[in-house]
Amino acid sequence: MPAPPCASCHAARAALRRPRSGQALCGACFCTAFEAEVLHTVQAGRLLPPGAVVAVGASGGKDSTVLAHVLRELAPRLGVSLHLVAVDEGISGYRDAALAAVRRQAARWELPLTIVSYADLFGGWTMDAVARSTAGSGRSRACCTFCGVLRRRALEEGARLVGATHVVTGHNADDMAETVLMNFLRGDTGRLARGGGLGSPGEGGALPRCRPLQLASQKEVVLYAHFRRLDYFSEECVYAPEAFRGHARDLLKLLEAARPSVVLDLVHSAERLALAPAAQPAPPGACTRCGALASRALCQACALLDGLERGRPRLAIGKGRRGLDEGPPRAEARPPRPEALPAF
Repeated sequence: MPAPPCASCHAARAALRRPRSGQALCGACFCTAFEAEVLHTVQAGRLLPPGAVVAVGASGGKDSTVLAHVLRELAPRLGVSLHLVAVDEGISGYRDAALAAVRRQAARWELPLTIVSYADLFGGWTMDAVARSTAGSGRSRACCTFCGVLRRRALEEGARLVGATHVVTGHNADDMAETVLMNFLRGDTGRLARGGGLGSPGEGGALPRCRPLQLASQKEVVLYAHFRRLDYFSEECVYAPEAFRGHARDLLKLLEAARPSVVLDLVHSAERLALAPAAQPAPPGACTRCGALASRALCQACALLDGLERGRPRLAIGKGRRGLDEGPPRAEARPPRPEALPAF
């Protein structure tokens, strides 16, 4: 049976049906509609004002690749300038290939690229060193906790380095639904209270952050990359199989099979969530060590690094944070200083 005509241009044959609406579109019309929807998200949410210098978190994966490509297409209409910022977490056999994809994208699209590394920013610690430190703690799943926190800090530092006024990341609707589901399952009211909206306004001196793809499904992100023939890195991180997020993702797929709208339902539920006064988190203050926004004496990044330095990597995870005031760091916990890293 031949494909129906495109419901938009009526000239070409449809190449897909949009997963949510069922609308039959050709590849070109789908990409145009996708870009228009991202533009609407940015403009309606007032996420990127004209004149903004935007640091695009670039990992080489499909989401950040699609985000960078779409924003490059929209930059003249938005009146913004873009700078790719990539983070080298220090994961051997994985990150080098992903960074190679980022360099190809930067060269092809003529976008400036800056790469910052965990080793430089965090006293020699890399994710491989963190994984070795946590291997005997019974918390191998904690790798993703460490990486998420440190990556957020590294991206902030990289954005400041290039003079950015805003930070954008490629989180899509599925990513955000998984996060909401994880926070519900963990009973994490603090993160639930902060999880709504399309980003953060930049409290406590932090740069404003936003997620222009937050309302786009993962399926449509993949379809956009396919029709635009984008070059991206698609291997899973070597530490990801241990992560709790994988269980939330599997559960979300089962829920979506029964209720196709569940992804956006979860995303919008976070926007409308209201906590009882007794459950509201305390107003954030400043980290006593680095000055970053923090809900305790130490921000999460400094607390995690403090636990690593003490040889107690569980110290800043969950209830372990109660031990943060114990004793000085153990000298042997620090990894050996790396050789001088090449400048990028």
